[in-house]
Amino acid sequence: MTSPPTLPLLGLIVPPHAGDVPSDGPTLYGERARFSARGLGLGEISTRGYEAVIDHVVALAEALARDGAQAVSLMGTSLSFFRGARFTDELAAAMAAATGLPCTTMSHAIVRALRALGLRKVAAATAYIDDVNDRLAAYLIASDIEPTAVEGLAITGVAEVGAVPTAALVALCERVYRARPDSDGILISCGGLQTLDAIAIVERRLGVPVVSSSPAGFWDLMRVAGLDSRAPAGGRLFES
Repeated sequence: MTSPPTLPLLGLIVPPHAGDVPSDGPTLYGERARFSARGLGLGEISTRGYEAVIDHVVALAEALARDGAQAVSLMGTSLSFFRGARFTDELAAAMAAATGLPCTTMSHAIVRALRALGLRKVAAATAYIDDVNDRLAAYLIASDIEPTAVEGLAITGVAEVGAVPTAALVALCERVYRARPDSDGILISCGGLQTLDAIAIVERRLGVPVVSSSPAGFWDLMRVAGLDSRAPAGGRLFES
């Protein structure tokens, strides 16, 4: 009797110290991929917090490569865009050079997802304080995407973002979109937010696509690894 084939192993560098695999990955792709995570120990969602951990990213990518990962993503959006688009590209390249693996970041993921859906003007709903929102806007502009409106929840606690209820996320998305209804769609930025339920509600109510950091991060990592990124949940991004 032959044993079932081993599922591909994909590596995640996540902000929390515990290094848990975000639930979106198993929800979207649990029957087609395995995930292994290493935690950075981010202290706060701010430039000060990012600066304290960013230099450890490459070493964690190397550890994931030793674990047998076939591709690696830095699964933190603001953590990967806070120094600008050039640094984001340089960081992914450094990860790839150190590991010999395809590597990406959540900031690359959101841009690729927006482009895949043809979204050039987006209203952004975030977990961030104003300084981080400004850096997000600059990153999007450098990536040829217009942030039409940006509003954040002003959260700096790493654990707190995961506790934001779906209703609050939906209300935030509705506010930023109604501020600029000429937007092509909505971006929810912050990998710690739990957004799968919110995506379904917002796409249904507003009739526009929604790209969210964590689901897009897994979508992108599957593609970088050469795997099928389609999934029955997650919204329009995962349909093709």
